[in-house]
Amino acid sequence: MRDIRVYHVDAFTTEKFGGNTAGVVPDADTLSEVEMQNIAKELNLPETVFILSSNNEEIDYKVRYFTPTEEVNFCGHATVGLTWLLATEFSLAEKKEGIVLETNIGRVPVVWHKENGKVINVEMTQVTPKTQDINIDMEELSRLIGVHPESIDLTYPIKLANTGVWHLLVPIKDQIDIDNATPDLTALGKHNKEHNISTTHLYTFTNLQENKLYTRDFAPGIGIPEDPVTGAANGALAGFLHLEGIIPQGEITYLTIAQGNAIGRPGTLYVTVIPNESEPVIKVAGAATVTIRGILTI
Repeated sequence: MRDIRVYHVDAFTTEKFGGNTAGVVPDADTLSEVEMQNIAKELNLPETVFILSSNNEEIDYKVRYFTPTEEVNFCGHATVGLTWLLATEFSLAEKKEGIVLETNIGRVPVVWHKENGKVINVEMTQVTPKTQDINIDMEELSRLIGVHPESIDLTYPIKLANTGVWHLLVPIKDQIDIDNATPDLTALGKHNKEHNISTTHLYTFTNLQENKLYTRDFAPGIGIPEDPVTGAANGALAGFLHLEGIIPQGEITYLTIAQGNAIGRPGTLYVTVIPNESEPVIKVAGAATVTIRGILTI
């Protein structure tokens, strides 16, 4: 038998029992892929991240992300959770300003920001955003996500966006319509699987002038009925807003995104979009808090 250290870290929040919980396994070198999947299933969190050593001098750690049912190429909240844990619990912030992670979709640099010597948030630079058209009937879409057709805001295009994995972005007119959404999770999961979509992401601007948004995210196709607060989908959303010209393309834009309220796990993401010709840089930041420190025997 082996004892494996495991942590629960609530990401994108400063309050325990808020935000989105990630499982973090810091010593994963001895684990097989099957063991990683079984651990993720046992923890039964939206995602569990496994930290592995790297022989590359330019890489601090290799990481792999698993939902309870399958491996995914990238997870934003788990990245925030693991780097917060390393910076604070493992005191890495006393030695370095940040780290570089190797994921299945490429390198993800992460830095931590401090005030008075204390880490206040971590910020990841996601891979270059891209978008893709999708043809979908509005009646079908409204049934899949469980909103009235007139609640969908056709001011903005409905597209797929990606900063690591694909998300279906659906603009909704009002926050209340997002909160009242009752998706058909079975049908939505089947649809997303057929189109290689990780999550379906509902969003609305709550204050257009201040670049404040509210979102909600469903991922039944990868074993997550609802992801409380998601760094990957909101990073992809920010990239989409820039590429479509919905936010200014000639200046740095700061977005504040709220998510998780509908299921009692409110969280906040701070997203910076930096213009760089056709490849804007997307940075997603947030705080976190450790809630469980434990030992799993396998």
